[in-house]
Formats: sequence, structure tokens, C-alpha cells
Amino acid sequence: MPEPQRICHLTSVHLDGDIRIFHKMAKTMTPYFDMHIVVPNTESRIQNGVHIHSFSAETQVRSKRIKHTVNDVLKVGLSVQADIYHLHDPELLRIASKLQQTGAKVIFDSHEDVPKQIMDKFWIPWVFRKLISLVYTQYEKRSVRRLNGIISVTPGICARFSKMNQKVALVRNFPLQAEFPLPDWSQKNSKHFCYIGGLYESRGIREVVLAMKDLDAVLHLAGTFDDPLLQAELESSKAWRNVRFYGQVGREKIQEILQQCSVGIVTLHPTPSYKEAYPIKMFEYLAAGCAVLASDFPLYRSLLEGAPCGRFVDPQNEAEIAHVLHEFSAQSEATSKMGQLGRRLFEAKYNWEIEAQKLREFYISL
Repeated sequence: MPEPQRICHLTSVHLDGDIRIFHKMAKTMTPYFDMHIVVPNTESRIQNGVHIHSFSAETQVRSKRIKHTVNDVLKVGLSVQADIYHLHDPELLRIASKLQQTGAKVIFDSHEDVPKQIMDKFWIPWVFRKLISLVYTQYEKRSVRRLNGIISVTPGICARFSKMNQKVALVRNFPLQAEFPLPDWSQKNSKHFCYIGGLYESRGIREVVLAMKDLDAVLHLAGTFDDPLLQAELESSKAWRNVRFYGQVGREKIQEILQQCSVGIVTLHPTPSYKEAYPIKMFEYLAAGCAVLASDFPLYRSLLEGAPCGRFVDPQNEAEIAHVLHEFSAQSEATSKMGQLGRRLFEAKYNWEIEAQKLREFYISL
């Protein structure tokens, strides 16, 4: 019997145990392929049938990471002698040709629409963002044309890459069914809402927190503020008395929060990248049996059409958010029904197991 194809995921940015790379893409493919991951600053080992290869590297300073860490990823990656190399970071595109020189196939997994994402980067001065985005776009075009394939997470991003490469696959970042067992509906409280993820102004956190000031309800908040001044402002507001702030928490605590909440909030601001991105937390809310309060974007409406499991608001209108949250809390039976319909939608359409089959077929086609 022939040896299974050896597939090696490469990252210079993501952490050990990354949900998409390790838990979804690598672990679920071990029955079919010999799976490896190269990731900096962890322990080399075999875990759940996946071979982890690690090395010490600078990952916090971007200039050092791009210059040195990428070279280390290449060195360790070559030692794996894989049949397919699966790149997860744009900065790794520059080593693709060296990996291909071994006879291996190389694919790029674009987790986001990077040119649009650059336009939202708060740490890049506004006057430079358009130029940097254009320069990256041209670099990306040249790089991906020579690759053996591309994977991405939304139809829009895949359509863009299809103009540069003939082999493009849509593998969306939906939750694992194993991580989201059937909710205990009796534990959910219609007056308990949650917001889980990065606590950034552009993700609507100010409006969500301030909307709580006159509500007889609780907002469970898990994540890290990117701006200490914004955090201080919200913590000193009247609304904060209705907030339970956990900071950065692990997956087990997230499950505990989701179990008691009836509504999950994903009210991102209408930036170019957010309007066309699939918000992972929306699908996790559905999996956990929560009704969804979402930004009123055409994409978000299309994702939830056919299953009345959410409400849509102007994410920059604090009063509108407060009004809809009040309705969720006052109409407990209707809110619970929305959560149950959302769970069915997750089971039918928005789970990783469906995407895993597409990933397997993509690998085989190479």
C-alpha cells in the first residue's frame, strides 16, 4: 500500500494550536494524509496524529519576522520533505518558489482579503494605506500566479484570486461540530448577551457597551481591548455595571459563556474588509444556539436568509442596538426559537465537517 501524501502547513504568524490550521485543517485530515505543521516558539511533538515542528523565532517585531523568521520557516519546512506545502501567511509567498524547486506542490491559504484589510490597519498612517495596499496587490498577483493552487474563505476573495490562478477552492472557516455539542436550552437566559472576540472600536464595541446603560440585562464580554483609552472610557461609563468582562479566555470558558447566553453580537463597522468577510463568531453563535444581532450588511443578510435566527442593525447606532437588545430580552420565547433555528442552520450548512471534505478533495486533486 503506498505511503499517504505528506502535507505540511507553514506559518510564521499564527500560534501553536491555531483553530483553523491545527484543529480544523490538520487534525481532521490525519485519516487520509501524513500531516505536519511548522510553527514558531512551541514544542516539537506529535499531537492528535499531527507532527509539530518548531523553532525559536522573533514573531512580534514585523520587520524581523519578515526578514528572519520566514527564512527559518523555509529551513524547517524543507526538512519535512512534504509533497504539498500549505502556506498560511502572505509573507511566506516569497519562499514558495524554493519549496517548489523540491518538486513539491505549494498552495496559499488567504484567510482574509489582505489589500482591503490593509486599509483598516490602525497602525498604518492613513496617508500611506492606499499606496501600501496597491503595492501588496501587485506583489500578490505576481506571486500567486506561479502557485499550484489557492484556498480562501469567502466567495468574493476566491473570485479575485480566480483572475490570477486557475485552481482556487473555497474552504470556509466554519466551526467544528465536535466543539459545539447540542446546547442545553434550559440554561439560556434571554437577558444575557455576549460579544466574543477582538474589542476594537471598528468592531463596534463602544456602541454595544453603551447600549447596555438602561437595559435590565447582562453583556458578557470576552476578548482584549486594542486601545487602553477606549477600555478606560467604557469602564467608567454607566453601562459598565451591566457588563461582565472576562478578558482573554480559552475555548472552554467561551463555551461556558455561550451556554448561558441567548444572543450573540457581531456588529462590525462598515469597513471595506468587514463588509465582505465571513465573521467566524457569527457561526459560533449559531452553533451555540444563540440568536444573532448583526450589522445590517447585504452579506450578513444573505448568510442568514431562509432561517429567521437574527436581527440586523446599524452597527454605529447605539439607540437602535439598545432597542433590539431590549426586544430580545423581553421576548424570551421568540429569542429561544431564533437560537434553535440558528443551531439547525449550523448543522445543515455552516459546519467544518462539510468544508473538510472540500479540503480533502482539493489536496487529492493536486
